[in-house]
Amino acid sequence: MRPVKIITDSCADLGRDLREEYDIDYARMLTIYDGKEQWASLDFEYYTPKELYDLMRDGNRVTTAQVPEKEFERIFGKYLKEGFDIIYIGCSLKQSSSVNLGRVIAQRMMKDNPGSTIYCIDSLNACMGEGMLAIRAAEYRDMGMNSQQIYDKILADRNTVNEYCTVHSLDALKRAGRVKASSAFFGNLLGVKPIIIADANGEQTPIKKVKGRGNSLNEIVRLLKESIINSENQRIYIAHADCAEEAEEVKKMIEEQIPCKEIYVDYIGPIIGASIGPDAIAVFAFGKEVTYTT
Repeated sequence: MRPVKIITDSCADLGRDLREEYDIDYARMLTIYDGKEQWASLDFEYYTPKELYDLMRDGNRVTTAQVPEKEFERIFGKYLKEGFDIIYIGCSLKQSSSVNLGRVIAQRMMKDNPGSTIYCIDSLNACMGEGMLAIRAAEYRDMGMNSQQIYDKILADRNTVNEYCTVHSLDALKRAGRVKASSAFFGNLLGVKPIIIADANGEQTPIKKVKGRGNSLNEIVRLLKESIINSENQRIYIAHADCAEEAEEVKKMIEEQIPCKEIYVDYIGPIIGASIGPDAIAVFAFGKEVTYTT
């Protein structure tokens, strides 16, 4: 049986510690600011989280681009040369076309490397939801599963990722085309904080609105508590867009309300951060099947 390499992308928001722990690599996307392209590093190699999010706080727009063709060729080629089968778990196709491009490149490279296998999976998620699936795939690999078995298991697991996110301001979502300008204006004026999930089709979808920041943080914890399954054996993830103190508040609420194995806190990376904006907070765990669609 050929060894299996798990690859994700810049949307997964897996820090170096988790990537090293689970032997996961990632394909880089691009951020674009003031006409300059830069690799979207999950380790913030080219700018700090504060630098990125302060740009947005000042009203600047940072845009993004999918994984380039040459980047797929680089990373797939590296591991095919080393004799691996590849599982690429990418950002939801509702948010990025990277998985579709990856599939095209994979087909071409498999023809040039007989006997090799590359599976490209639409995670239906992003941020740590996507990252959780990459970790789950690595766990399946370490249990001895082959690439076909891992592929089948991840397809079954995709809709059990439960994400609840809230944002401090609707401005970034407005600029990214996620909400209407009028909704953003009145939402900010009234202090309305949307609660956003990854729905069954992979859309980032507002499911309700809550008045006030404190109430919205309480609400994402309440929703997670309702949906999580087998919490005692899980690591719960908190991702934040440069609002570490509030992320710690959410962590304390989870510690008080949801028994779990571990709580992991890290930054929302540059790709998702560019769309969702500074001061967003999201919580993630495996739980009930997500059936909500718009």
